[in-house]
Amino acid sequence: MESASELSGADLSRQRAALWGELEDLRRQLDSAAGELDAVRAARGDSPADDEHDPDGSTLASDWARISGLALALGERRTGVERALERVDAGTYGVCARCGGPIGLARLVALPAADLCIECARLVVR
Repeated sequence: MESASELSGADLSRQRAALWGELEDLRRQLDSAAGELDAVRAARGDSPADDEHDPDGSTLASDWARISGLALALGERRTGVERALERVDAGTYGVCARCGGPIGLARLVALPAADLCIECARLVVR
């Protein structure tokens, strides 16, 4: 099912660098989200249990839900980037995980962690 990627060595190097850059950015964002969750946790401990009646702004519960959801999404993106870097090391980066065909360079530039070609991505609902 695997076929050789059609990426040149220079393209692969650029994509590897883009993936590492994205991974570092995601790590910073996850650290920031963790800090925000710690702040909300501390605020929840310092304030009355009922923050739902504060007419000025969001509640601690809604802040927690928003930041937790963001952290979950960032973690999933990080996992995707880590898997893409594993594919680079294995020599399968740029090969569609579904059909085994090449993933176009334009798609990989736009979405470096892509593991499906555009045709398969249209067919698969995740």
